[in-house]
Amino acid sequence: MPKEYSRSQRMAEQVRRELAELVRDEIRDPRITWVSFNAVKVSRDISNAVVYITVLNDEDRKPVLDVLNNAAGFLRHQLSSRIRSRIVPHLRFVYDESIERGTSMESLIAKARSADAEFPDEE
Repeated sequence: MPKEYSRSQRMAEQVRRELAELVRDEIRDPRITWVSFNAVKVSRDISNAVVYITVLNDEDRKPVLDVLNNAAGFLRHQLSSRIRSRIVPHLRFVYDESIERGTSMESLIAKARSADAEFPDEE
């Protein structure tokens, strides 16, 4: 039996797809380069959405977040014409640090494995 997705999950995925297209096609700010929308968390009542993004260059993080948060009203208005819903969530953009945490954990695991390889068990 297929898994049923809640309305907020369906809305989150649709918002993520539409935001990617809007930022690519509509926003003409030169500070917006190589933005990836990783996830969107929409509240149960669909009134608020937190959009998790990553950027290619780490030094571009703050300017990109500033531009996106300043353009949140414009993006919400554009979403309202693309999404067939009575309620369009208020948008808040945050940087997704899960990729950085994953790479740091991966490097720690590799370091531990190399340390274990140096001293094999003596039984």
